[in-house]
Amino acid sequence: MGLLFNRKKEDNTEIMERAENTEVVETSVENTKSPDQNSVELAETLLRAFLSTEFMTLDKAMNVPAFAGCVNLICDTISSLPVYLYKKSGDSIEKVTDDERVALINVDTKDTLTGADFKKAIIYDYLTDKGGYAFIGKSGTKFTSLNYVKPEEVSFRYSEDPIFKDYEIICGGKVYKPHNFIKIVRRTKNGFYGKTIIQENREILMTAYKSLKFEGKQVNKGGNKRGFLESERVLSQEAIDDLKKSFNLLYQDENENVIILNNGIKFKETSETSLELQLNENKKTNAVDICKLFNVPPNMVSGTATDQDKLRFIQFCIIPILEAFCKSLNRDFLLEKEKKEYFWAFDTKELTQGDIKTRYDAYATAYKTGFLQIDDIRKSENLPALDIPFIKLGLQDVLYNPETGAIFTPNMGKGYNIKEAMEESNGGDLPVGTDGNNPSDPAINQALEVTDKANGKENDDEGTDKS
Repeated sequence: MGLLFNRKKEDNTEIMERAENTEVVETSVENTKSPDQNSVELAETLLRAFLSTEFMTLDKAMNVPAFAGCVNLICDTISSLPVYLYKKSGDSIEKVTDDERVALINVDTKDTLTGADFKKAIIYDYLTDKGGYAFIGKSGTKFTSLNYVKPEEVSFRYSEDPIFKDYEIICGGKVYKPHNFIKIVRRTKNGFYGKTIIQENREILMTAYKSLKFEGKQVNKGGNKRGFLESERVLSQEAIDDLKKSFNLLYQDENENVIILNNGIKFKETSETSLELQLNENKKTNAVDICKLFNVPPNMVSGTATDQDKLRFIQFCIIPILEAFCKSLNRDFLLEKEKKEYFWAFDTKELTQGDIKTRYDAYATAYKTGFLQIDDIRKSENLPALDIPFIKLGLQDVLYNPETGAIFTPNMGKGYNIKEAMEESNGGDLPVGTDGNNPSDPAINQALEVTDKANGKENDDEGTDKS
């Protein structure tokens, strides 16, 4: 299948979108212009659109506190989470600790970035650019490095077939296959570049940015009120120019300026506009709306988050991004022969690391129900294991083996087989093991022997025989 070279076609699309947002005044004379003139004017229009100061850019968006706060909060949260490699063996799942890829992505990428910096950069590009990209260094089947690549350094060559899509990655003048890169892409329809939050929400971000600029202009004026001059007599042009110059200096906060008005000239303040009066309220509303773009509770950014806010932040904001990250790792950071047994997953228990009460309550519940043992909990807290070989069981529990149908009650020392009871229910005889002797399950037999010894029953039997 042939591939067509389209140098950063996604960027060309963005330029066209900028052109649509730029007002260009045309007259009917356009029809009389030559094709060359029209081509030149089109190029100039695109250039003006590209350089337009009114177009929303990443730099402008990051000047908006709510936007920057959400992006930094998400990046910092995910960069602190370790991601591990797991292997499925039948019904069991075990963590792989001796694979070089685990150290590459969590500790040292063998590039200039640490594992935390790498994850932070990838997620930042995922949220604010066309995607997060990293080159996978290999020596045969051995993984040697993870090299972060800026999105602007990546372009694509791809087919125009709408069904059988295919593409190649161009970086640094070289052509690479898709499996040579980790790609985590947001809002994508082709798998190699997506749409940013800025592109999807230009209006709200531009409104918040302009409000910030308006507030900055007010501060630059030193907080002086707007107003106008009223003169009782006609002023000469020279006097008008002097007054204009003096007032321009007054509205600059770099210097302390004083204006002296001549007799007959009065300054009158203009009343505040509705925009000025509601500026602070609008800022709060815009901040809440921007947080909604990321599924971040506003209180998470303001520092007044409740436990419910933290739960919502993890569930609706962080978990979907982690899932997208892991799917990308499963696709590109595993060998083909490994994909049926191995998978990547983030250790999300680190999300509750700061809340010691919640974490310890969870450990207590897990230990009480037998889900975790003491050594499992100590390992989770990076504490040395006590090497306790026993597993905690409660005497109040009834143990059931679903394969054999055997039931055992530890505190009574009794065994029973429910399957044999159902088979013999029509015969009228008691099922084997009903009286606590000779149950058909070997595990129950062993448990009964241990129970008998603990209760001294064996000694009692011996004493009876001797008598």
